[in-house]
Amino acid sequence: MHQNVLDFWFHEIEPKMWWVKDERLDETIRARFLTLHQQARSNELFEWRRQPASALAEILVLYQFSRNIYRDSPQAFATDPLALALAQQMISNGFHLQLPKTERSFIYLPFMHSESALIHQQAVKLYTELGVADNLDFELKHKAIIDRFGRYPHRNTVLGRESTEREIEFLKEPGSSF
Repeated sequence: MHQNVLDFWFHEIEPKMWWVKDERLDETIRARFLTLHQQARSNELFEWRRQPASALAEILVLYQFSRNIYRDSPQAFATDPLALALAQQMISNGFHLQLPKTERSFIYLPFMHSESALIHQQAVKLYTELGVADNLDFELKHKAIIDRFGRYPHRNTVLGRESTEREIEFLKEPGSSF
């Protein structure tokens, strides 16, 4: 089953689809992977953590697919801590080094999108070691927002958080949201 996730993400859809809001893609992921996402959320895919490719697939389900399945709702971010813990586990056992750079970049995304300054310190190291300039540039932009606000202001509405005046002004700037 993990191969279905990897084939879908890396071969069936075009890479430009990874970063766009598309209702048809969201519905496709919901229809094909909602049950699998529920299993992952309940830690039922623990066997996947034994191999690099299947561990990556679990992170994709928990992290990327959550954003598609539950777009514009708090549930979109609910499994981020689990995805981050799995990514940390992959890194501590060296699994990430057994995967191509594109796939590794998806292991690192839970670090990039964390609202922890400490986690971003590790993200900068990971993206620097990865050696893909665009990825490092995006991490540095994300880190700057966390360093400035301690959270991502563009998530405030979805997460029911009240924005500060500084955050409201920031959100009016181009490039303030991802």
